[in-house]
Amino acid sequence: MTAYTATVTVRLKHGVLDPEAETTQRALERLGFELADLRSADRFEIDLEADSTGDAEDRVDEMAERLLANPTIHDYDVEIAER
Repeated sequence: MTAYTATVTVRLKHGVLDPEAETTQRALERLGFELADLRSADRFEIDLEADSTGDAEDRVDEMAERLLANPTIHDYDVEIAER
């Protein structure tokens, strides 16, 4: 078994309202920053052991599909790094 760290980034799909990002964007614009767009995201770091990078990615994909993201409204990315 090899130790891996998986990083899962979960964000709302385009077209889904993101009130947190809208509020933050307005605040940044009031401070003088010009933005084309801003989106919020959640990031999860998961330490796990697996037989291979592919096995680790499969397990983390299942975690994301079952709990970390709602596939109806979220997109997510998974990055796997050996520790």
